Amino acid sequence: MSQLDRRNFLKLSACSLVGITMGSISLRAVADEQLKPDDPLAAAMKYVHQSTVEGAKCGNCAHVKGDAAAQWRPCNIFPAKLVNTNGWCAAWMKMPG
Repeated sequence: MSQLDRRNFLKLSACSLVGITMGSISLRAVADEQLKPDDPLAAAMKYVHQSTVEGAKCGNCAHVKGDAAAQWRPCNIFPAKLVNTNGWCAAWMKMPG
């Protein structure tokens, strides 16, 4: 293999590795979808997008994680789903602190 061919191979390999890595990261970022109240688990947990329980909402629940400023956040109760920070479900538990 000539020097030029080796260089091209190494460039292509590096670009491919970066592309595959970044592609999987972006797919993971958009993989979660917003939880719908008619989802079977959501219905069983009595999930609603707008809490009617004073002082209790997904935004201050111990099960919700992620960026506190985000409107939709991941929840340990609903895998691969995002809950509305103003929502509520029967598993609500006050965040410690």
